[in-house]
Amino acid sequence: MLNSVINPAGPPPVIRWPADGVHNDTGDSAPNATNLSHDMVFNEGHVVTIVTYSILMVISAIGNITVLSIILKRRRKAGTRIHAMLMHLAIADLLVTFLMMPLEITWAWTVQWVFGEPLCRIMAFLRIFGLYLSGFILICISVDRYLAVLQPMRLYQMDRRGKLMIGVAWIASFFCSLPQSFIFHVERHPNVTWFEQCVTYNAFSSKLLELGYLYLSMLMMYWLPLIVILFCYASIIVEIYRRSRESICGQGTDNVRRLGFLGRAKSRTLKMTIIIVIAFVVCWTPYYIMSIWYWIDAKSAMTVDQKVQRVLFMFACANSCMNPIVYGAFNIRTRRTLVTQATVSKTSTETRVVEL
Repeated sequence: MLNSVINPAGPPPVIRWPADGVHNDTGDSAPNATNLSHDMVFNEGHVVTIVTYSILMVISAIGNITVLSIILKRRRKAGTRIHAMLMHLAIADLLVTFLMMPLEITWAWTVQWVFGEPLCRIMAFLRIFGLYLSGFILICISVDRYLAVLQPMRLYQMDRRGKLMIGVAWIASFFCSLPQSFIFHVERHPNVTWFEQCVTYNAFSSKLLELGYLYLSMLMMYWLPLIVILFCYASIIVEIYRRSRESICGQGTDNVRRLGFLGRAKSRTLKMTIIIVIAFVVCWTPYYIMSIWYWIDAKSAMTVDQKVQRVLFMFACANSCMNPIVYGAFNIRTRRTLVTQATVSKTSTETRVVEL
């Protein structure tokens, strides 16, 4: 049994080539639903996809548009480097919201691919580009926070370095997504000739090459952001703890005030780190568990209920809903809070560079 390759961007078209349950071996040139397998007709799994993606799209659109509008207002007055990165993160998540999610909803509604070869290749690229960009911008934010704390004497380079990291994130996302437009194509079903699907069947010369591409995609989209996030924020917590220990030995009002700020910074960073890691793992792990299962043993993976499969694959897109909540809550603060922190920061240069 031949299977379409699991797309490392989102829910795959679970179409079997040739499809199990298609009882016409001579070729059926006319639409006849009685000859189609359960996966090739509109079913309860497609209903789950449409409903869930619609809910995710509304939540993500509201959250990311709100964050983006707040950032744009702040940047007109006193935009910061972190605001710029959060703006690009919101843009990346909006690409997922308004490109990938509507595509998945429409695709679930039509079941087969009805938009032709060019759009198959273009949309295969676009449906993964936003996800790559979102992950890479998360890396930029983590590295920026890491450098701000551990290399405070090089703050004059941070703005230029921040712009460079954002540019690299966009370029890297483009090149990581580009193979999708080559491996995805429109394929006719070998038995039901009127049924077409946008799949990766016959795109790879060997199973080893196919698995290599899939695992490389998982490395770039899941493991790389997760490892960088864990390393950067763990290092920040250790550094803040070290500075707070040093402040204990100091004397005077300034040191007491600095110690209090360091304690708040450590607590805030720890909370943010835990939430960021949990959100990333919860959103992406179910997707890759199901994907790896397909890659290793597609036959047994296909025995899982279609509704369960589709929900697990949709977890990845939930990250676009979580980002504005997590990063917006911790990094977009009220004007009153910013004024208060600015007053505190005047007491010490060290206090200013520790602020996250």
